[in-house]
Amino acid sequence: MTPRNETPGSAAPQRLQKLMAAAGLGSRRALEKVIEAGEVMVNNEPAALGATVRAGDTVTYGQRRWKVASKALSHRTLIYNKPEGEVTSRSDPDGRPTVFDRLPRLHNQRWVAVGRLDLNTTGLLLLTTDGELANAMMHPSSNVDREYACRVRGEASPEQLHALREGVKLDDGPARFSDIQPAGGSGENHWYHVTIMEGRNREVRRLWDSQGLVVSRLKRVRYGAAFLPKRLLVGKWHEVEARDHRVLREDVGLPGSASGLVLQGLRGKVGGPAGKKTRGRRKPAPGKRRRR
Repeated sequence: MTPRNETPGSAAPQRLQKLMAAAGLGSRRALEKVIEAGEVMVNNEPAALGATVRAGDTVTYGQRRWKVASKALSHRTLIYNKPEGEVTSRSDPDGRPTVFDRLPRLHNQRWVAVGRLDLNTTGLLLLTTDGELANAMMHPSSNVDREYACRVRGEASPEQLHALREGVKLDDGPARFSDIQPAGGSGENHWYHVTIMEGRNREVRRLWDSQGLVVSRLKRVRYGAAFLPKRLLVGKWHEVEARDHRVLREDVGLPGSASGLVLQGLRGKVGGPAGKKTRGRRKPAPGKRRRR
């Protein structure tokens, strides 16, 4: 999962205007204009719009210079027990409640949902300020499994369970459960715990539907190394501790600690040696004579 030419634990390259905006040098849109005008230099060369910088680079703008440095970042991650009727988006044109309505407010950060749950699916939804972790957990190459508790109308036959394990063709390609475990039930309703390795739209429901079986209740109980706490009430969230956040990162091949880029100011005027002050004779304080 570590990009080429990047050592584990180093911060990934970042867009120049994003880094400058985070340092308080202006809005991204305004900074894009000054970059296009050739007013920003990276490593003593005019920067192009869309350029990225990495740790060790120098940035020059408005007679000031900065060094790009890597810094450990602090992130928050929540496990949310999603109820039915909430959408996994920041806003909804139909005015339906969203999962973000119940979350704590953040300053200079934003919650990122790790995957989605449809309107009628309940259970575990991970939300984090760690975009790197979210992207890694959702990427197919990470092979992060998701476990669901399914209540199905009717009892699946051995042949149907075999087909679901081996794979069936859906409209958007082949799909299968990597594991199916019966979990009780009688009469019309039966429970199963299923595991899937990807998160296509309504994939669990469509897999059961391919066998003529309808899912009447669907609840996600695990996403990778994150489990839904048994005592977590519906509509409530639980904050993941720092050590567990580290486990989530390491589980998908990321360094345990997240790092990002910051701009550190350099001393000295542009065009002269950085870090050195020009020396001159001190002027005597008012009312005092210089010694000879």
